[in-house]
Formats: sequence, C-alpha cells, structure tokens
Amino acid sequence: MNRYIIKFSKEGVICYISHLDTLRLFKRAFKREGICLSYSKGFNPHPKMGFAQPLPLGYSSVSEYLEFETDIPYQPQELAKALRRQLPEGIRIFSCEKGDDSKKSLAARTTAAEYIIAIPVGESTPRKSAADLCEDFLKQKEIRVPKRQKKSKEMKDINIRDKIRSMNIVSVGENLLVTALLDSGSDSNLSPELLITALVRFWGFPDERSDISVMRTKLSFL
Repeated sequence: MNRYIIKFSKEGVICYISHLDTLRLFKRAFKREGICLSYSKGFNPHPKMGFAQPLPLGYSSVSEYLEFETDIPYQPQELAKALRRQLPEGIRIFSCEKGDDSKKSLAARTTAAEYIIAIPVGESTPRKSAADLCEDFLKQKEIRVPKRQKKSKEMKDINIRDKIRSMNIVSVGENLLVTALLDSGSDSNLSPELLITALVRFWGFPDERSDISVMRTKLSFL
C-alpha cells in the first residue's frame, strides 16, 4: 500500500471554494503531474483520497490534511514539490509524509479540532476582562443551542457543554479572539457555528455572523 498524507493550509479567497471543489482541485493537480492515484473498484471508480475533516465554506485553516493512495511508490518530498507547482495561491503545502499501514483513515482517527474565532464587538466592548468572560461562559452546567436534526429537519435544543474540551479568550482591539478545542470526528462532533451561536447569545452581542471569522489551527488524531 502506497499511502501518503499531505499537510496544507487554505487561506485567503481560496477559503470560499467548497470542500468538493477543493478535492477536485487536488485531483486535477495530481493528474497534471502524472501521479498515478489508486482508484476504487466497481461501476463508478473514484480516487482513493480524502480530507481528514471537511472544512466549512468560508473557514480558513493552517492545519488541513489530505490522505491518498498511489499505484506506484513515490518519494514524499517529490509529491510535495509536484503539488506546489500546480496548486493556486492560498493553498500552501507544508509537508508530505508516508502514511502507516493502519486500516483506519485519518477521518476515522480524528478526535478534536482547534479553532480561532474572531468576534468583533466594536462599541459593545464588554466591561469584564476576556478571562472573566470565558470563565462565566464555561461555568454553565449546560450550554444549549438550537440545531437542525438531519432526519426530521426540525430544530432541537442540544447541550454542547461536554463537547468543548478547552477554551480561552483574549481581547485584541475591538475583537475577542476565542481559541477553542472542540470534539471533532465520527464519534463526537461540535461545529464552531453552534459555539458561535452560544457565545453571542450569552454575551448579548449583535449577531452579525458575516463579520465573524474562523480559522482551524489544529486537528488531533488517535
């Protein structure tokens, strides 16, 4: 098995292309460089490649991972060099490493993700310190937010408190920078969007979602 893992960033205007379009972008880059990806069997074969975790549209990241397999062995540094020639501005390849022989994919091994959420508060700048705001928020026994259910499509309040592993806040100018480590993966997952909803409601800030930026800074694996 020739399995490889690429670590890369996704920043700038490129963060506004979708998860599937980003996958197609890498697929075309491999094809232009003549890299022989392995394909699945069956009626509709597709390349054996996938991201550790999908990155929501509009999020930037400095910690993305693409896992893929090839029909023939390559030197990891040569794969990284080839992709750097083909990928557009905004996607930067940090490294390429040989994957292990684990049967579990990176997606199945993901347990947590760290995000930096920048919330502009402007004239609503709180009187309390950032540390006190964080402490007050985390002291809640339950943090309930509405979430649309997949099957019924109905909105239902859920408790997200136990999915927040750690959080801290600093004040920078007219922004609050929230660094949060959240459950991520198939076993337990918390979208930063739900945390954002809970934060702005708890603090009573204006809910201008378009002004809030999110960057993923870390993924943790088993």
